[in-house]
Order: sequence, then structure tokens, then C-alpha cells
Amino acid sequence: MTLLLTGAQPYGEQPRDLLIVDGVIREVAEPGTITAPEGAETIDLRGQVLLPGLVDLHVHLREPGFESSETVATGSRAAAKGGFTTIFAMANTSPVQDTAGVVEAVWALGRDAGLADVRPIGAVTVSRAGEQLAELGSMADSRAGVRVFSDDGDCVFDPLIMRRALEYVRAFDGVVAQHAQEPKLTVGAQMNEGAVSAELGLGGWPAVAESSIIARDALLAEQTGSRVHVCHVSTEAAIEVVRWAKARGIDITAEVTPHHLILTEERVRGFDARFKVNPPLRTDADVVALRAALADGTIDAVATDHAPHPRDAKEREWDFAAMGMVGLESALRVVYATMVEPGTITWQDVARIMSEAPARIGRADDAGRPIAVGEPANLTAFDPSAGGEFTEADLAGKSTNSPFLGMHLPGAVTTTIFRGVPTLREGNVVIPGEES
Repeated sequence: MTLLLTGAQPYGEQPRDLLIVDGVIREVAEPGTITAPEGAETIDLRGQVLLPGLVDLHVHLREPGFESSETVATGSRAAAKGGFTTIFAMANTSPVQDTAGVVEAVWALGRDAGLADVRPIGAVTVSRAGEQLAELGSMADSRAGVRVFSDDGDCVFDPLIMRRALEYVRAFDGVVAQHAQEPKLTVGAQMNEGAVSAELGLGGWPAVAESSIIARDALLAEQTGSRVHVCHVSTEAAIEVVRWAKARGIDITAEVTPHHLILTEERVRGFDARFKVNPPLRTDADVVALRAALADGTIDAVATDHAPHPRDAKEREWDFAAMGMVGLESALRVVYATMVEPGTITWQDVARIMSEAPARIGRADDAGRPIAVGEPANLTAFDPSAGGEFTEADLAGKSTNSPFLGMHLPGAVTTTIFRGVPTLREGNVVIPGEES
């Protein structure tokens, strides 16, 4: 396939035309100076920012086992809608992604969907039970080529198991992605611990339950010479631990979700379970600290923690509602609203935190590549002048449990190109084999 992209602004800079042939960027030149081959399709991107295809380190695709919430195919559609060309699928499926067979099955489902590169994350422990290491080596050697391992949804709470996992993955340059939650400090937790939880009479999730695990794992990573990644950092205290660890030279990285960059515990007052998530929404001070840490590089990446649930799992009493939010379709718009519009970061920074860094952490060597001649054509176009109320029409996955429904979000992803083929045109997902 041959594409000519006209008038795009790579990294928000000067307009350029790009010629894409057979999945590779062949030319980048001033507008109007490229002669497209016969049969080339032209996509007008004037006034739009062009970014490397987005990469999400933290997605729950639910398949196998929980297809009522999401499947690999529907999650891939949500990814395309949000501008993502590579997504890492978490292991809390049924059966759990703890063997080569299961991760290869998920990888194959992503390949067949054809909308994004789906990279399975392997479980750290068998059945995510925290008692015995899973088949880390065989998952790494499988066709899925797993390099990220996580029991996300549960903390690897046993320090000996965590140490052994870190030692094991070092052999093939893997990383353990930790859900930092000390379980004994969060029994019965329903929201952030503080004045609001006390007022509402809900069990509190204290900040120290996050920061204490991060500190422990940072020291274990230092001792083993291995890599540790912190999932969904949510508190100012956790940021300080990550900053301290990096200053010591420890190989630690961290991610923040879009919802933790914009929403606070005050949203819980309405007992709308769309705002129930783990880790919980925190305070205004935490949001300010998270934004600053993302800007200064203490937090390396944005990851959605896209967590679909059917309506009946959310539309119920707060105490019994499921935790989690969908986020693939809204992520770039939230980052634009919270970080770019205020002038805190540039579009180059957006490429770093939403493409380059997550690809590097996950060892997805063909993702997060620069917009340059000879590079793979995985691209995302964003129109800053668009935007409006976020509605269910903006969702392309199977579930609708977005915390942003009814909110105004600026900008819009208009075009996603995966391996040289548009998967999103004018905001509409293009399903392979169904093009008109």
C-alpha cells in the first residue's frame, strides 16, 4: 500500500508531506514537493500533529475468559481509536497468561485482528497466586517474545518471590511490572484514605501501601541488578521513592494513568462507580505532583490501565462495584488537556512519554520509532482544534465504563496508521477486510 500524508506537523513542528510505501516511510519533505506514485492514497492532515504510533504498557484485554468485558479484537479497535499501534496485554485472564501456550494464543489473536501489535504480558507467578514463579523463560522464548511480567491486579507481595523473579528476567533483559499495593494495608479499601473517606464512611487505601512496596522493590532491583517497573503510580509519596531510587542509579521506571492526571477523590462523593479504580483517585496535591513528575522525567510513561467491565459490574452499589476504567480512546486527549495545553510539556515530550519510553521499557524494538525516512510507518494524527463532549460514540471497545463520559475533552485522534495501513480514518476505525 502507498500513502501520501499531506501537510502533517511531525511533533507539532513545521508541516511536512510523508510518502509511505509498503509500511515504511520513504520520503519526508516540504509540502507539495513529493510526487506520489500512481495509485497512492492521499490523506490530508493539514493542521494536525503527527506523532509516532502510541504505545500502551498496561491494557486489560480480558480474553481469554472474560469476553463479556472485552476481547483482543475489540480492545484492538479501542487502541486504533485512541491512536495506539502497540499495546501490552495484562496477564489477569482465565486461564492466566502464565505459560507459553496462553501468551502465544493472545499474541495470535492480536495478529489476526490486525489493528495493533498486541504484546502479551506474562504472569510473574503461577495463576497470579504469588506462591510459585511462572514459566518466565518459556514465555520469553515463545513466539510472543514476552519481556514484561506482571501479576497486575495483585501485588507480588512475597519479597523472596520478587527477588527470584528479578534475578530470572535479568537473563533475557526482561522487566517485572509491579502492582504496588501492600495487601495487609488495604484490606477493605474502597477509596483513597483521608478526610473524604472518613466523611463518606468508606474503607481507606493509604498512600504508604504504594510507596512501601516501591521502596522494597527498588532495593531488590538494586541488589539483583535487574529492572523493575512501577505500574500506575498515584501518590506524591510514591514519586519521591521513585526519584530517590533513580538518584541511586537503580534501574527503575514508572508509569502514570491519564485518569490520575486529571481526576481526584472528590469524584467519589457521588458514589458513581465509574470513578472506582485501583489504585484509587487521590488528592489534588497528588495530581499536581504526578503532572510535575511526568514533566521532569521522574515518571517515564503514560499507560492507560484500560480495564473494561460490563455495565452490571459497574451499575451497582459502590462497595460491590468492580474497580477499573476504560482509557484507550481518551488517553491522548487527556494528556493534551492536562499537559500540553497548559504548556507544561511539548509534543516531543508526548512522543517520549506515550511512544518512545513505553516501547523501550517493554523492549518493543519496532515501536516508538522516530518519524523519519526508513522507519516503520506506525503513526498517529491528532487535531488540536477538534474536541467536545466525550460520549459513548467515542468508544470503540466492548465496554463503556469511562470516567470521562459527559466531560469536555479537547482535540481528537483522526488517523492511526499501523505498519503503513490506516486503522483509523477521520475518526472511524477501519477493520481489516471490511474496507469499502
